[in-house]
Amino acid sequence: MEIILVLAIAFLIDSVAGEPPNAIHPVAWMGRLISFLAGRCSGRSSRVQLACGFGITVLTVAAFAVPAYFLLAYLGHISTIAYIAVGAVLLKSTFSLRQLRRVALDIKGLLEKQSLDRARSALRAMVSRDTSSLPRPLLVSAAVESTAESSCDSFVAPLFFFLIFGVPGAIAYRCINTLDSMIGYHGKFEYLGRFPSRLDDVLNYIPARIAALLIVAASFLSGRGCRRPWRVALAEHGRTESPNAGWPMAAAAGALGVRLEKVGHYSLGSGSGQLVPRAVADVVGLVGVAAAMWILVCYGVGVILLVY
Repeated sequence: MEIILVLAIAFLIDSVAGEPPNAIHPVAWMGRLISFLAGRCSGRSSRVQLACGFGITVLTVAAFAVPAYFLLAYLGHISTIAYIAVGAVLLKSTFSLRQLRRVALDIKGLLEKQSLDRARSALRAMVSRDTSSLPRPLLVSAAVESTAESSCDSFVAPLFFFLIFGVPGAIAYRCINTLDSMIGYHGKFEYLGRFPSRLDDVLNYIPARIAALLIVAASFLSGRGCRRPWRVALAEHGRTESPNAGWPMAAAAGALGVRLEKVGHYSLGSGSGQLVPRAVADVVGLVGVAAAMWILVCYGVGVILLVY
C-alpha cells in the first residue's frame, strides 16, 4: 500500500506544483556537487580522469541515495504517514513530466512567433548540440527529439528503478543520469565522464525500449497507427551514438511521420510530414499518453506487490 500511495502523491505533486526552486531541489544539489568534484579533476591525465569519474559517481550516489535509504528506513519504523510523505517528495524529485511539457510547449510558442534566437536559447536546456545557427525546421527537430528521449530519462527510467529498488533506487538513477548529462560527453570531460556515461547506457537499456513501446502504443491510441512507429524504431534506433536514445526518438519520428535530423550525426524517419511547430505539440501529446500508460503500469505493479 505504501508503494501505491507514494506513487500517487508523487504524481500529484508533479501535476500540481511542478519543480521546486533550485535552492531546495535535490537535482540542483547533485549538479553543484558534480561541478565541484569535476572541477578538481579536469586537466589531469586520462587515467586519472577515468579513476576520478568512477570516484565522482560513487560519491554522488552515496551522498544522495544512501541518506535517503536510512531516512526512509527510520521513518518506516516510527510513522507510516511520514514515510509516505517524505518518500513521495523524494520520488517526485527524480522525475519531471510537467516541466518537460512546459519547456517543450514554450519552445513551440517561440517558434510560432518566429522568435528563433529565443527558441535557440531555450533549447540549450534540452539538447547538448550547438543551436546558435539552426534554422526553424532543425529547431523543431531538436525539440521533438529531446522531448521523445526525455520520456525515458525524465519519467520512465526513474519509476522503473523505483519499482525495483524503491525511492533510493530512483535517486541513484537520477544521480547517474545527471552525471551523464553534465560530464558524459566528448570534449572537456572526455575521460572524466566515461564511466558514468557507460553506466547510464546500461541503466537506460530497458527503460528506453519501454519508452519506445509506450510511444508506439500512444501512437495507436491517438489514431496514428502503430506499424510505422514500430517499424522505424526497430530499423533506425541504432543510428544514434547513444545505444538507447534512438529508440524513443525513432518511434516518435515514425508516429509523427517526419524526418528528424541532427546534421552530421543521424537522421530518423523518412516521412513527408513537415517540421513545423505543431510537431512539438504532437510529440508532447504522445509523451503524455505514454506517461499515462506508464503510470497505470506502475500502479498495476504496486497492486501485484500488495497482493503477493
